[in-house]
Amino acid sequence: MEKNRTPDMLGPPCSGGQVAAVTGPDHGLLRWRCVHRWIPAAYREELQQLLRLTGPLLASRILNFLLPFINAIFCGHLGNSELAGYALASATINVTSTAVGYGLALACDTLVSQTFGGKNLKRVGEILQRSILILLLFCLPSFLDFTDANLFCAMFLHQLQVAYLQNQGITLPQLYVAALANVINISANYILLFWMELGVKGSAIANSLSQIYSAILLLFYIRWKKLHVKTWGGWSLASLQEWGSYMQLAIPSTLMLCFEWWIYEIGGFLAGMLGEVDLAAQHVLLELGAITYMFPLGIHAAACVRVGNALGAGDTASALTTSKVSLVLSGVLAVFQGIVLGSTKTVVGFIFTSDVNIVKEVSRTLNVYIFLQFFDALVCVSSGILLGAGKQKIAAVANLICYYTVGVPTGISLMFAAKLRISGLWLGLLICVVIQAFFFITLIFKMNWIRVTEEAQKRAAKGGRITCVGPRPPIGGEPVIDTLVPENSDGPKEPVETVLVGAARDLHISTELEKIAVPGWDTRSTTHLWPLIRPRVISYVKQPLYNTPASK
Repeated sequence: MEKNRTPDMLGPPCSGGQVAAVTGPDHGLLRWRCVHRWIPAAYREELQQLLRLTGPLLASRILNFLLPFINAIFCGHLGNSELAGYALASATINVTSTAVGYGLALACDTLVSQTFGGKNLKRVGEILQRSILILLLFCLPSFLDFTDANLFCAMFLHQLQVAYLQNQGITLPQLYVAALANVINISANYILLFWMELGVKGSAIANSLSQIYSAILLLFYIRWKKLHVKTWGGWSLASLQEWGSYMQLAIPSTLMLCFEWWIYEIGGFLAGMLGEVDLAAQHVLLELGAITYMFPLGIHAAACVRVGNALGAGDTASALTTSKVSLVLSGVLAVFQGIVLGSTKTVVGFIFTSDVNIVKEVSRTLNVYIFLQFFDALVCVSSGILLGAGKQKIAAVANLICYYTVGVPTGISLMFAAKLRISGLWLGLLICVVIQAFFFITLIFKMNWIRVTEEAQKRAAKGGRITCVGPRPPIGGEPVIDTLVPENSDGPKEPVETVLVGAARDLHISTELEKIAVPGWDTRSTTHLWPLIRPRVISYVKQPLYNTPASK
């Protein structure tokens, strides 16, 4: 087992052990002399890798966001009642199904990133199979409750495919497919709504077609480019195992996402109680928020990949480096977004409406949102770091407490009692995300990263239970030196470590073949013990029975 490098929390990190990207010379802005002067080499290298991942991930997320946005535009041209019906149906589906399904799929991000970083490649395919089966079971009730159940199957399958690829550092296929899906969606909406005159039902059909084609096209692309060869060993009975460990990550991931998603749906309901102007202004702000949120969301995904890969590889220092760089990058990006929003706040509302009263309300509330989006960007990227580290449970509890014991009560009080209208709601959310940001950042830098790395390597099946092949040593008998061979490993098959097996003693691993350290004994040479024992092969499977010196 690799020993974890303990990073200096305040000093520059170690630069070795980079995962999932090939390091190379600096490009673009990173070549500037001032950048070399201000940013240490290790941080500059990590920034380069993050930007390489963030660019395609950001573009693909923007294109995926355009799918429902385009549907809303087409429905809006049919009339106000049709647009309202589409909005109500979308909100219902998002709250009851989409948020939950996406949350369940987030466990795949944690497991695939860590397992791929640990180089246990065939296990990556098993995790994907397990995820598919669990999400298909989740879709079963939709066949009873909704008429378009194929939409959910395709949507969740596509989400799992994206997680499978991006956590291996593969980002371009989903970008190509998202661009093609938008072309299909626009064409289908135009034909079904205006040629066939199917109304809102036609838009729903177009949306389903785009989701189904996205899943099918991405699957064909994966097989065409043979992106699955190293990680897919065919359907395996192993996918029917370890559902409990998957759900231990999936349930907190679902709650983490749903607690955040639902708060904005509640905000829309509260704004509707104030009147049409406030409801329309709230809708405009949500659309602007969705657009600005895409940028930290791209960093969120890249940070999750980098942190998970590093932890799975046992590189604690690189995981911490990624955390630092991604948080700073998100903060800088949020500052630029705030400047753009602040300089255009009086006119940006006209993109969505020509009503002057709505534009004035949007402009007034943007004074609060400019600060909110800065802290929300930090919260978003922090969530990605915690997702890569497998700490969704903490994030879920924090979201529940901050949003529903601080954000909602404060927002309602300012909204109605203080008569600040929707600005009061956003002010309550601002207080909430400020608390979240400070909590998450403190948690990340105070967290026991060594222990987190050990947990990640267990998930990646790098540490394992050992079983003897051959006669068991007698109780109280002499210690035995055996050879440790990883099972189902894609690495070299030669012996990699030596294990001292004592019947009445703990097992200890020594990374030196010549010496073995045993508590209470003098350090002995294996040559002295060799005449006393008979070599046997030890196969390497799941869950260690012992604590190694590196894990103490």
